[in-house]
Amino acid sequence: MKTRFIFRRSRLALVVAAVLALSACAGRIDATKPDVELPATWAESSSATAELQRDWWRGFGSDELSGLIDQALANNPDLNIAAERVTQAEITARLAGASLFPLLTVSANTGVGSNKPGVTPTGWTKTENTGVALSVAYEVDVWGRVAAVASGANASLNASRYDMETVRLTLTTGVANAYFQTLALRVRLKVAQENLAIAEKVYAIVEARYRYGSASALDMSRQRGTVLAQRNILLPLQVQERQTVSALAILLGRQPQALQVAAQDLSVLTVPEVSPGLPSTLITRRPDLASVEAQLYAADANVAAARAALLPTISLTGSAGNASAALLALGNPAYSVGLTASFVQTLFDGNRLRLQVQTSESVRRQLVESYRRTVYASLKEVDDALSNASRNLAQEQAQIEIRKEARRALQLSELRYREGADDLNTLLDAQRTLFTADDQLAQLRLLRLTGTTDVYKSLGGGWSRTPAQ
Repeated sequence: MKTRFIFRRSRLALVVAAVLALSACAGRIDATKPDVELPATWAESSSATAELQRDWWRGFGSDELSGLIDQALANNPDLNIAAERVTQAEITARLAGASLFPLLTVSANTGVGSNKPGVTPTGWTKTENTGVALSVAYEVDVWGRVAAVASGANASLNASRYDMETVRLTLTTGVANAYFQTLALRVRLKVAQENLAIAEKVYAIVEARYRYGSASALDMSRQRGTVLAQRNILLPLQVQERQTVSALAILLGRQPQALQVAAQDLSVLTVPEVSPGLPSTLITRRPDLASVEAQLYAADANVAAARAALLPTISLTGSAGNASAALLALGNPAYSVGLTASFVQTLFDGNRLRLQVQTSESVRRQLVESYRRTVYASLKEVDDALSNASRNLAQEQAQIEIRKEARRALQLSELRYREGADDLNTLLDAQRTLFTADDQLAQLRLLRLTGTTDVYKSLGGGWSRTPAQ
C-alpha cells in the first residue's frame, strides 16, 4: 500500500514538472517592426554644432524664463495629471504581473452545533469542530497568455511614461512661447507709443504751418486722423498683453491675477542654435514616437494573449489542512492533503475568442500605420522648423535695415515739410512706413524666438531613450 502511494505521488510530481517546463518555454511575443524609410540628411542644412540639452530654455539667457519653467514643472495641472496616469499604469502592470504567481490562501474555522435524529428516541447530540486549511491555486501559463498580458501592461506603462515626457515638452515650449509673446507685445506697445509721439509731433508742425497759412485744413484733418489711429492701436495691444500673461499664469498652475512678468524687452534674450543631428536618431529622441512604439508592442502582446486564449487552460490547485472534533483546539487532529490538475477547453462560445483575435490584429495594424504616420510627420516638423529658423534670421536682419532707412526717410521728410519742399502726403507715407517697419521688426523677432522653440520641440527637447527602454 505504501509503495502504491509513493508511485502515485512520483507520477503526479512528474506531471507537474512537465507542465511547469512547458510554461517556462511558452510566452514568446513576436514584435512588429514597421518598415519606415528615413532620409540620410535633413533637407535644410544647419551649421550649428551645439547638442540639444534637457534644460534647453537656459540657452536664452533669461533667469526669469528659467524660473517660470521651473514653476510650471512643479505646479502645472496637466503635468500632474500625466504623472497620476503613470502611477495608475504602474498599478495596472503590477496587477497583471501578480497573475504570474500562485494564489495562496489560508482559512480557519471553528464551530459548535446540536443534532437530533428524527427516528430515534435519543435527545440532542452536541458536536464541536475546529479546522485549519492552506490552499494554493495556480494557472499554469503553458501557452504564455498570462505572460503576454503582463508584457502588454508593462508596454502600456512605458507608453504612459513617454506620454508624460510629451506633456512636459509641450509645457516647457508653451511657457517659453507665452513668455516671448508677452515681451513682444510689450515691445509693440512701446513702438506704438513712440509712433504716437511722432504723430503728435508732426501734428504740431502741421498745426503751426496752418496758423501761418502754409498748410490747409485738410492737412490738419489728415494728420489728426493719423494721431487718432495710433492711439487706437494701443488698446488691443494692451488687451493682448494682459491676456497673454493670464495664459502664462495658467501654465504655471497659478491664478491669472497673481503673475507679474518683470522683463519689458526682447533684447534681454539671446537666440541659441543647436545641431539637429541625423534623421536616423530622431526615433530615439522623440517621446511621442517612443509612446507609439510602446503601444505597438502592447498590441503585439495583446495579439499573443488573444491567440493563447484559444488554447486549453491548465490549472493546479493544492490544499492541506487538519481538523479536530474539539472547539478552539486541534487535539488529535485528522490531516488531509490534496493536489488537483484541471484541464479546460472552450468548445463553443459563439466565435467570441476568435473575433477577439481579429480585433487585436486589426488594432495592431492600425498602430503600425499610426507609427509610420508619426515618424514621417516628425521628419517634416524638423525640416519645417529648421527652415523657418534660418528664414526668420534672414528676415529679421533685413528688417533691421528697413527700419533704419524708414527712420532716416521720416527725418528727411519732416525737414523738407518744414521747409515747404514736400507736401503732407510724402510725410504721411514716411510715417506709415516707419510705423509698419517697427511693428514688423518686433513680430519677426518673436517669430525667430518661437521658431527656435519649434526646433527644440521637433527634436524632442533633449530627451533620449536609453537602450534598456
